[in-house]
Amino acid sequence: MGATRRRFTEEYKEQAVTFVIDGGRSVAEVARNIGVHEMTLGKWVKKAKDEAGNSQLPDAVLDESERAELVRLRGEVKDANSTIAELQMQVEFAKKVATWFAKGKGGFKRS
Repeated sequence: MGATRRRFTEEYKEQAVTFVIDGGRSVAEVARNIGVHEMTLGKWVKKAKDEAGNSQLPDAVLDESERAELVRLRGEVKDANSTIAELQMQVEFAKKVATWFAKGKGGFKRS
């Protein structure tokens, strides 16, 4: 006998897709967290993106000032993400140093 195929409601699929698209999470991460195969969730996300792309009006093209602002904002986001990554590395390093000193390997002797 074959395994029973799971069925998901449209609301469940929409919520999972929202976690990926709006939540900025990867398909793999969300799939792991909700217990759905990565390929299944990937298909849901692709379908949602395709439907969203088809629903845009043809005259919804960006004008020159909007495009310039979009480029500027994307640059700001990229810079902010780089800063965040650097700060996260510094925090991890500080944690390692603190752990190292806490284990008494700091070379300082208490009197």
